[in-house]
Parts: sequence; C-alpha cells; structure tokens
Amino acid sequence: MIRIFNPRTDEAEIVRLIRTELIPLSQTVHQHDAQTIRELPKRFRRGVTYVAALSKKSPPVSFLHFEVMGEVLYLDMMVTHPEHRNRQWGRKLIAQSEAYGISQQCRIARMFVDQVNTKAHNLYHKLGYITVNYYPELRCYELLKPLTPQ
Repeated sequence: MIRIFNPRTDEAEIVRLIRTELIPLSQTVHQHDAQTIRELPKRFRRGVTYVAALSKKSPPVSFLHFEVMGEVLYLDMMVTHPEHRNRQWGRKLIAQSEAYGISQQCRIARMFVDQVNTKAHNLYHKLGYITVNYYPELRCYELLKPLTPQ
C-alpha cells in the first residue's frame, strides 16, 4: 500500500534507508555526514513524502520524497529496501507523485540521478524520463518528463 509519510512512525526507517542505500551512491555526501542527516527532517517538511508499506502500520519498504516548485514537480529522493525491489514499488510511488504534481498544475517532473545508479536511471527512462544534462562535478544526470493531465 502507498500512504503518506508519518514522521513519528516512519522517519527512523526512512533515514536508515537513506544512510544505507542512497548516500553510498552519492559523490557529494558521505554516509557519516551528520549535517546532512540532521537536516533530513526539515527536508521532509518542505515537501511531500509517500511511503510504500506492507500494511498501514508496518515500516516503510520504499519511499519517495518530492516538492512542487511552481510548475515543476521535483522528485528529490527515492529508495526501496533491497529485499523489496522488483515489486513495482518505485513505479507506484512515481505514478502517485506525478498524479499529485498534475493536481497541482505541474507541467514537468525533474530529478537528478547519480551516475552509478544505472538501475534507477533505466527505470526512469522506461517511465518516460529523458536525460537532459550530465553534471560531471556532481557525477549525476538531470532527467525531465512532461506531465500531462489524464
């Protein structure tokens, strides 16, 4: 099931997923970067976070955080626990966030993907995202997708 993030029950598991699965792929953040970890709750409050969980009360197995900035849906962070990959959680979370963006009159979705995260990059291409730029200093790609109301 996909549900909205609950800071009291979901935050610890999401931070753990970020530390173990997302940060190791980043060229700009270190796994033990206390400043980055401390700022995560503020980052969550700035946008919307959807979580995928096996039940209403079970811990998240995947999540997607995003923000609306004018007409842009900015997909910020997405992680799926390794034991729950290849179960369509990422696709479902992206579809839900895109529907939210369309409801907020967003015209385009935008994200950045680390160069080493080829599995994620391939998934986003399958979902209609186009690579528009590469930033060598960050070692990441910028991807865009037009959003159209259904």
